[in-house]
Amino acid sequence: MVPTMSGSCQCGGVSFRISGAFESFFLCHCSRCRKDTGSAHAANLFSSEAAVTWLSGQGSIKTYRVPETRHEKSFCSECGSALPRVQDGFVVVPAGSLDSAVPIRPTAHICFASRAEWDERLEDVARMDGLPG
Repeated sequence: MVPTMSGSCQCGGVSFRISGAFESFFLCHCSRCRKDTGSAHAANLFSSEAAVTWLSGQGSIKTYRVPETRHEKSFCSECGSALPRVQDGFVVVPAGSLDSAVPIRPTAHICFASRAEWDERLEDVARMDGLPG
């Protein structure tokens, strides 16, 4: 049986289904991925055999490629949420775009030497289950 997951953007305008298994799940700390996410790293799942089926909103999807690089990001033009894309023979799925449970654990931190200077010893930072009060 082929694994199937569903996902969507934040505004709900774009929805999709992924059919197939993921081979890897990378947390990328490069400066481009930090710019894409506004965070410490991107969290992307990769598959050489999965397929993306767009259920709604395909016309709202935009893709930006950093000039003269292979770095791309697909996103909803309405809310800006990261969305899957097909690149270099791989389906690349931002883990946070899935509404289904992510089926695998991260494989590796990549471009770790490029991480932000504040992205160290985060296990020592206070943890809260909600917003600060």
